[in-house]
Amino acid sequence: MRQVPNAFTVFAIVTSSLAGQDWKPLFDGKSLGQWSATPFTKAGRVEVANGLIVLQPGGPLTGITYHGEFPRMNYEIRYEAERRRGNDLFATLTFPVGDAFCTWVTGGWGGDIVGLSSLDGADASENETRSYFNFDNNRWYKFRLRVTPERITAWIDDERVVNAEIAGRTVTLRRGEIKLNAPLGFASFATEGALRNVKYRVLSAK
Repeated sequence: MRQVPNAFTVFAIVTSSLAGQDWKPLFDGKSLGQWSATPFTKAGRVEVANGLIVLQPGGPLTGITYHGEFPRMNYEIRYEAERRRGNDLFATLTFPVGDAFCTWVTGGWGGDIVGLSSLDGADASENETRSYFNFDNNRWYKFRLRVTPERITAWIDDERVVNAEIAGRTVTLRRGEIKLNAPLGFASFATEGALRNVKYRVLSAK
């Protein structure tokens, strides 16, 4: 008789299929390394101090872009970020999705909107990934993003805030200078943000 797997077995299979390599650092806490300041118009200063990358308020955008090797699919990236002053996005992440790019907006449109820009031409304020998250200044938050061919999933601390099916959909960036953050980059909007513990890992293609 064919046995039906129980819930624990199914969970173990799914967990195994998403198992990845060890986490690899993208920031050594001492220098920008393979990051550089993103050439946004009227960008604020980018500083490395006390083990942090600090994005000073820009007019409006300040950011950093990564120039090293990075996967385009089947990966996770995690980081910690703090909004120090201001009330808008402070650690927004632009990332690759196969041959396309997308942005995980964290605290946009006045400080509390979270979501993906863009899916099928609709940005984070307009598509189904839009949610609200209350960010406090001078508090560190943990962010984690997972990208697979079927889905983009994201967590803030331990709360899942994005769970979007992307197979067969159009994934793009918003129009404007955010394209300068590609293929991988962070940005703040008229806000001072700090980053630390930026790491990634490759997931099993299963």
